[in-house]
Amino acid sequence: MALYPVIMCGGTGTRLWPASRPSRPKQFIPLAGNRSLLQEAAVRVASLAGDDGRLIVVGGLDHRVWIIEQLAELEIDAQILLEPEARDSAAAMAAAAVWAARRDPEASLAFVASDHHIPDHQAFRAAIIEAAESAAQGRIVTLGVTPSGPSQAYGYIKPSGRGLTEVLAFVEKPDRTLAQTYVDAGYLWNSGNFIVSAQSLIAEVAAHAPAVLEAVRSSLETEDAGDIQTLGVAFSGSPKISIDYAVMEKTSRASVLEVDFLWSDLGSWDAIAASGEGDTGQHIFEGSEGCLVRAPEGVLVAALGVRNLAIVVEEDAVLVCDLAHSQSVKKVVDRIRATSPRHLDFAKPSPEDLVSGAVRFSAWMRLRALPTWSTLGQSEDGAFVEVLSLDGRAPKLSRRARVQARQIFVYASAGVNGWKGPWRGIVARGLERLYADYLRPDGLSRALLGPDGQPRDETAYLYDQAFVLFALATAKRAGIDDPTLEARAVKLRDAVLAAGPATGGLIEAGDQPWQANAHMHLLEACLGWEAIDGDAGWTALADRIVDLAMTRFIDARGGFLREFFESDWTPAPGDDGRLVEPGHQFEWAWLLARVARSRGRPDLLAASRRLYAHGRKGVAERPAIAIDAMNDDGSIRSGRARLWPQTEWLKASLILVESATDGERQRLLDDAAAALRALWLYLTPDGLWQDKRLPQGGFLDEPAPASSFYHIAAGFDQLAETGRVEELVGLSDLDLS
Repeated sequence: MALYPVIMCGGTGTRLWPASRPSRPKQFIPLAGNRSLLQEAAVRVASLAGDDGRLIVVGGLDHRVWIIEQLAELEIDAQILLEPEARDSAAAMAAAAVWAARRDPEASLAFVASDHHIPDHQAFRAAIIEAAESAAQGRIVTLGVTPSGPSQAYGYIKPSGRGLTEVLAFVEKPDRTLAQTYVDAGYLWNSGNFIVSAQSLIAEVAAHAPAVLEAVRSSLETEDAGDIQTLGVAFSGSPKISIDYAVMEKTSRASVLEVDFLWSDLGSWDAIAASGEGDTGQHIFEGSEGCLVRAPEGVLVAALGVRNLAIVVEEDAVLVCDLAHSQSVKKVVDRIRATSPRHLDFAKPSPEDLVSGAVRFSAWMRLRALPTWSTLGQSEDGAFVEVLSLDGRAPKLSRRARVQARQIFVYASAGVNGWKGPWRGIVARGLERLYADYLRPDGLSRALLGPDGQPRDETAYLYDQAFVLFALATAKRAGIDDPTLEARAVKLRDAVLAAGPATGGLIEAGDQPWQANAHMHLLEACLGWEAIDGDAGWTALADRIVDLAMTRFIDARGGFLREFFESDWTPAPGDDGRLVEPGHQFEWAWLLARVARSRGRPDLLAASRRLYAHGRKGVAERPAIAIDAMNDDGSIRSGRARLWPQTEWLKASLILVESATDGERQRLLDDAAAALRALWLYLTPDGLWQDKRLPQGGFLDEPAPASSFYHIAAGFDQLAETGRVEELVGLSDLDLS
């Protein structure tokens, strides 16, 4: 029997205002310790799934980011089912049961709340396991907590005996007098946790609430929607009813297991105070006792001569209440709803839109980045530096051909886009150094110079040749007065072709000879030359690379692009063959969309869109940022996020806007705005950048690599082009002038 723990992550926690509000309800807040209540629940039950089951979390679509982010912080994997609209517990539980039954017809489920305080994790898990044995026999078992007193905050269960026994009655929250009567009669607190087989729950919902089951099944029509599944619109048609009313008060299968561990639903401020772990923030008490204080960072709370108060401070609201009246906070919320509804929820800052971000990006390029890297980043003889420290210093390092070529592209592209700085001289000097220091007599480029400027590595990497070709093409496009540009490019191209096989893929130097990446940049260079030169060799080579991408690089079944291959261009063995980089999915999507447009090939556009969709799977939720690497099954290999995938996301979303319509077009424009916001996380006000963002936030402390400027400039180039092509308001005249 496989066990599927299900965390029910709905609810708004109205009685915990102002800390708990619709956009951030109590289950996402640390109320009794350093972890949120959801995180505590996940830690408490995740191990129950074992090897055969799976943790399931059912929550609201509006809380998607909270759920994903908080589970990711703990590195806990789960199947997430997102409700488009809250329809109470019956529909939520039925959705989990239907999903689990499709995966495993023998599944048993343990439904647990996301917002309960249960310090004794081991005792809780033991109770679940004991209850699961009865659930496997067709019973619906709920956990009944031995009361510690006559609470008015909880519903009660009347058992037929002690231990694991049948339920005689479920009763609503009583007044204090009746609560004492229930306690004296041996009633148990209703914890709201249920253990039941998937088939039993489905059968009971079918018998007592068939409309719920019908809506849920329709909302789960997609069999394999991934680890994060938004339930279909049919879910919103389910009756809004709790599992208690829908099933538990009608079923003949109800059992209760009596438990006596510490339990609280933390539904009010007095319950949080009783946990002993609810205080947060800085506070000073003078002659005050029994108070709960919660304050944000930077706020000091001082209390003099008061007793048994809850003092809860948020940025926009403060609650002061007698702990004995905590159950009445909902009355305050009702008054706020009538008199000041904006305080019912936290203000949601509007994210920067695409036009505002683009205008700011243009100013940053024009006033900061381009001047900085043309002065501090290029010597008088035209050599570009490898890195600049964040205080603007350039250490003396070995220099790569690809950086020299990329920086030539950056400044030639800046000239094309209207920059008024001295770009012609910068490009001309850069080309002089490229010719003198890097190009070998055979027309190919060596890889590396030492810090002294002398050749250190004569290897002609295909990757480097691609960028030299691209630099020459962009210089030609910009109108640089150099009659040797075309001849040098053709000589280099022909030398590359002569060194490789007559057909199929070209071979890279080094320890990864069969790879997609070098071809990607070679295709970019070919397209650059194709646009300005009538030499048919560029088109032929571009088509050769596109054919290789469509038949070898892109997985025929999955539609995603792999990185490394065997000599016959089948996927490389082991982890190399499984590597999927979101940034490269975007970059190839951008290239194939360009070729599709120039060749009139809808198959390439379709492939581009599939690649984009796979790249989008590698965009983290919070912040929305493209990560470095996944595996071919969609699992995350590296949650680190470098700068360059953000620009490729931006480019791909923008170029696909040009062939999209209606809702898809708007979604891509929204994606472009999100990608630009992601890029802004890396850029500094001084025209520099940080490169490697760590999974938990923050950056590696290292200089800004010059090589990233190519990606940044290419992102701006596409932004300006799409603005002109699509005549986007605010972007149609975007340039660097």
